[in-house]
Amino acid sequence: MTGRFKTRKNHCQRYEEIGVREIKEIKELCRLVSTSELFVGLPPGDIEEIACRANTLRFWPGDVIHSEDDPIKQVLLLLEGRIKRSQFSKSGQEVVLRLGVPGEIVDVPVLLPWSRHTSSVVALEACKVLAWEAETFNATVERLPGLLKNVQLILESRLAGLMQRFCEASTKRTSPRLAIGLLDLADRLGERVDDHIELRVSQETLGQMTGMTLNSVSRHISLWKTRGIVKQRRNILEIHSIPLLLRCADSVDDSVQGPELRNDVFVPATGSSESARRAT
Repeated sequence: MTGRFKTRKNHCQRYEEIGVREIKEIKELCRLVSTSELFVGLPPGDIEEIACRANTLRFWPGDVIHSEDDPIKQVLLLLEGRIKRSQFSKSGQEVVLRLGVPGEIVDVPVLLPWSRHTSSVVALEACKVLAWEAETFNATVERLPGLLKNVQLILESRLAGLMQRFCEASTKRTSPRLAIGLLDLADRLGERVDDHIELRVSQETLGQMTGMTLNSVSRHISLWKTRGIVKQRRNILEIHSIPLLLRCADSVDDSVQGPELRNDVFVPATGSSESARRAT
């Protein structure tokens, strides 16, 4: 009898330890996501309820998380890594809409049934995400006004960002357009290293985000290197002077750009071959 009692007690302790470990994991997860754009301002009880309904998924560099026109089956929140959200023209030209970082929704959640993704998302590095089934997430949104408000704010923010980029592409020359893009990336993705900020981004991606040709991006970066604004190494751009980059972003004429770039003109994000030739 005593032996059975001890065995039973050991089993109970083991189950209790597992329960405690799960509770600790949930608490830690809630702490990690509490400052994300989806959960900001929500009561701890609501965050815990929502987080407990999610599964954890992992993706490796180059994995396609979803493609344009795929049915929306899940809502994903990025916990680790970086993602790229893009659209493709009929000719196959890629336009980068956003580089996503931890704390952001992988794609803007659409609360309508039978909705489809309007863009493709690829993992740029090893990623860990929280995933909710779309139906479960939508039902939770209907019950929690705070969550609905955050979803609406995310939608408004993404739309405002796209409108701003369209206006910049339509009204600004290439130098301020590229500078504005770098400042935005530095704010969201930049890593402070000693006396500069590092961005893990290729010149090709910068061009796809700002509606510029690769040659045009390369020429601006080369000019800015001579002025001590940036330094470049393989797929890492170092920003060494935010004030000078701000001057480039605010410039309304070519005096800040230098004579090498005064003939640059606007290249649409889905640019024609003719406009691309004029820019390069």
